[in-house]
Amino acid sequence: MTRTLPRVRDRIALPARSRFAAALRRGLWWGVLSLTGGVERRGRLPRGGCVVVANHSSHADTAALLAALDARHTPAIGAAADYWFASPWRRRICRRLAAGFPVRRSGGGMDDLLSMADELRSGRAVVLFPEGTRGKDGELGSFHRGALVLAERAGVPVVPVGIAGTDRLLPKHGRLRSALVRVSIGGPLPSTTGPREARDAVVALHARTVAEPLKDSATRRRVASVVTSRWGVPLAFCWGLAEALSWPLMPELLLAAVCVAVPRSALRMSLGALCGSLAGGLLALQLAAAGVHPPAPLTTERMRAEVRSELAAEGASAVRHQPWNGIPFKVYGAEAGRAGVPPLDWLAASATARGSRTLTVGLGFAAFGLLMRRHRRRYGQYLVLLGGGFAAGLSLIVAGWA
Repeated sequence: MTRTLPRVRDRIALPARSRFAAALRRGLWWGVLSLTGGVERRGRLPRGGCVVVANHSSHADTAALLAALDARHTPAIGAAADYWFASPWRRRICRRLAAGFPVRRSGGGMDDLLSMADELRSGRAVVLFPEGTRGKDGELGSFHRGALVLAERAGVPVVPVGIAGTDRLLPKHGRLRSALVRVSIGGPLPSTTGPREARDAVVALHARTVAEPLKDSATRRRVASVVTSRWGVPLAFCWGLAEALSWPLMPELLLAAVCVAVPRSALRMSLGALCGSLAGGLLALQLAAAGVHPPAPLTTERMRAEVRSELAAEGASAVRHQPWNGIPFKVYGAEAGRAGVPPLDWLAASATARGSRTLTVGLGFAAFGLLMRRHRRRYGQYLVLLGGGFAAGLSLIVAGWA
């Protein structure tokens, strides 16, 4: 009895661990595909085990299926043994990230497939690409019989699946780019289905699963052309400089607009805005120390009194409060000059305070832009909401410090 109990516990625990691992894989690949354009699923797998047969035009097909298929089926992907299991690191990647199992393409492949029969009877979905390799130009090759023999041996249905968009997302011998991926799951076919009937079902699903390019906004394209030109970083620098002196619109507003439009430019635009802000803050300090006071719209006497109190108590490090209390950076720069704060101390303290906020905002909006890439046709509406939200927030801050 003491020897059999651990084995019983193992049989109970393993399916739970498998479902949990499948859920993690599904979340991982759904997240990755969301960043590259999104993934849509139509249809569902039947209850119980089944053999999934799908068209194959890209390495991204595996990610699309893992993101679309329910984790309760703990899908396992048949992978070419001579490629994905040719080295230890590929083997680990394939097994852990794709739940892959090896299928030999030159002798022994049928035995590899039939070894999954018990997994199918226990309710698992086994995913196979019956073409055996990636197709070209969206054309489906002939189907090998192995997947159908496995379904018949295990007594489970065959489920055709059509995948579209992965050849645009990750072309064969090409680079990753943005594309919406669609996965259409057909109705189950009998386990006695032949290769021609299975192929025809997948061809029909693939034809109905249209791969559409992501729709874009003319406004976003115009913003992107400026951001990616030689004027992009100077624009961010000048905006940050002007805001630190007098301009009432903080550089994070600019970053919220441009980093969503062009996420890949987020870091350089954020660094440009940060450098401009630091230069402007240092200039504001020097001007105030010399008795020059640029206009400071949308600031109040209460803001200045609060900053004077903080500077008297903490010196240059008082600027650390600026990213969170709503007081404009230009107020801190001017009051630091009047208080005689050493310029180098001010530069070091403001670099930490401004840097943490500016870079966080820029990269945060870049991540949002990646997640919303499939909706970039609505970029103009996003700008309207951004402007309205900023105006409302600024009004509340000024009113609160009045």
